[in-house]
Amino acid sequence: MAHLVESMMYVGKEPWHGLGRKIPEGKKLSIGEAIVAAGLNWDVELRPLYTVNGPMLVEIPERYAVCRQKDGAALGVVGPDYTPLQNKEAFAWFQPFLDTGDVTIETAGSLKGGSVIWVLARIVAGELKVSEEDKIAHYVLLSNSHDGSLSVRVGFTPIRVVCNNTLSFAHESQASKLLRVRHTARVVENLEYIREIMDLAHKEFHATIEQYRVLREKEINQDDLVKYVRIVFGLSETGGKELIPNVAYLLEYGRGSKAAGKTYWGAYNAVTEYLNYFRGKTQDSTLSSLWFGDSSQVNKKALHVAMQMAA
Repeated sequence: MAHLVESMMYVGKEPWHGLGRKIPEGKKLSIGEAIVAAGLNWDVELRPLYTVNGPMLVEIPERYAVCRQKDGAALGVVGPDYTPLQNKEAFAWFQPFLDTGDVTIETAGSLKGGSVIWVLARIVAGELKVSEEDKIAHYVLLSNSHDGSLSVRVGFTPIRVVCNNTLSFAHESQASKLLRVRHTARVVENLEYIREIMDLAHKEFHATIEQYRVLREKEINQDDLVKYVRIVFGLSETGGKELIPNVAYLLEYGRGSKAAGKTYWGAYNAVTEYLNYFRGKTQDSTLSSLWFGDSSQVNKKALHVAMQMAA
């Protein structure tokens, strides 16, 4: 099966999906260096679409192909209101934060033949503890599609350092939601607005860690674990014959299970570990689903259900 990851880079420790070009630990990449390392040093352009009518080529009105200039690859079909956001423009959004030392670029790359690109930056002062052994780092994720399938999206995501699980925010405020910016003529200008909520998001990160700590203090038994997994994954009373034992195993023996314990925090992390490492036919399809697909919604639901059951 072809990889969804077309190209990517990462700084330091190998990512949980085991893909990409390694950049030495501690190296702080510039915008230009990160774009080249991730294989994203290319632009896109809109080209007219045509259909064949006998011997004639007929232009299709108000429809355009988004094509990569360097190789002519067609990445998607869009309408007349679509304005491309070039990779260098997406990366440039991080420049003020790089200049102040607030963030460092950690991973970046393209999926699905260049149709989707992302940048994941670590917030330098964004690491807090759920317990002495369990640390959570704070990241900002920017993604963009060149096929019209996604708006430009910027979101904040906690990542559990002990095993690189990508977690989710508990809150439903503006700062913790994944922000979307449409591909219009004002796409770059609209991205500027998002900077204004960075401070608020950082404050909410602290509040979310407090909720993780609540989960860490509440033990979970086997019956409640089964109930929890059924609710999170929407399983029937007879469903989940393989999934439930897998999550139970991860609660007992998974990455960081000793630090999390047999608690609702441990149960939530068992679900997120399953989503991070095991759901999907390939490692990179698992990554795509986790950040941009169905698994991201399951991740959020898992946290909400844990908080409700632990209350």
